[in-house]
Amino acid sequence: MGYVGPVVVRHLRSVWADAELIGFDMGYFAQCLTSPRFFPEALLNEQHFGDVRRFPMDLLRGVDAVLHLAAISNDPMGNAFEQVTLDINHRASVDLARHAKISGVRSFVFASSCSVYGYAERGARNEASPLDPLTAYAKSKVLSEQGVGLLADSEFTVTCLRFATACGMSERLRLDLVLNDFVASAVATNKITILSDGSPWRPLIHVNDMARAIEWAIERDPNVSGNLLVVNVGADEWNYQVKTLAEAVGHAFPGIEISINKSAQPDKRSYRVDFARFRSLAPNHQPRIDLTTAINGLRAGLEQMNFHDQDFRKSQLMRLNTLSVLRKSDVLNDNLEWTTGSRSPDVQPNRPQ
Repeated sequence: MGYVGPVVVRHLRSVWADAELIGFDMGYFAQCLTSPRFFPEALLNEQHFGDVRRFPMDLLRGVDAVLHLAAISNDPMGNAFEQVTLDINHRASVDLARHAKISGVRSFVFASSCSVYGYAERGARNEASPLDPLTAYAKSKVLSEQGVGLLADSEFTVTCLRFATACGMSERLRLDLVLNDFVASAVATNKITILSDGSPWRPLIHVNDMARAIEWAIERDPNVSGNLLVVNVGADEWNYQVKTLAEAVGHAFPGIEISINKSAQPDKRSYRVDFARFRSLAPNHQPRIDLTTAINGLRAGLEQMNFHDQDFRKSQLMRLNTLSVLRKSDVLNDNLEWTTGSRSPDVQPNRPQ
């Protein structure tokens, strides 16, 4: 029930119309609907609310595959809630995988991140390259890959998808992502402000293409790619410097003003990524959406929302802001647990026929 989940649910339902799809989420961002034509989770057979740190293992009974997206999902949130990030992103992930294996689940797909490469000056990083996680978020992904990877065997296939930085429109849009931020700023203010010097490299992937990669991972053949697979997911041509992304958005918005902070301290989170392995293993599930299409899709989605908020970086479209509001309202405690009386009820909506 975050940014990626609704897109994945929609895609999996379109691919496997008769599958039984079960959702589980804490519900932090359930209310952050930006394209509310319908409740995205209505496409699921069941939606459960709860804490992944205390996952109800009976939900795993009869399950064929687990797609694990749940996480404190970016660097600002990870830095603000460092211990909680390790508990949710690492310990709970390994516990869930362990119980999934015990329960007879055959395929466990873990959403990892290319941020594990941290700072990489010389050449594009592949899966055998040294890791340099610079933040609590990135470190939690490395630890989780290691923990869930130890569980892989002939009966339990584990796939760790090191995704490039997500972008694109979603029913629960986030604007604390580089391309999404630039497009939102262009729509609302007719200018883009780059807080860094614009030189850092980022690989990107559209959320629709993330969903297609997840589909492949769920059913990949371990006889071809192994019981354990750790793979970079994206496309080589989607490695961009931040300033190039801003310029691409500028082309879509003639007359836009772009400012770069040339005196900024160097951003150490800079890396290019080699996606050759994913290209070889999943030729039919390669990214399809190009940068121009992603920008135009975001623009259309924001315009459909009547988006004009020049102060959007203080809105619920920035996930850390949402958590901060919930904390200040005392409905979440310091461990990001729902306080007594504020916990969402468990619901199991029927899928529309």
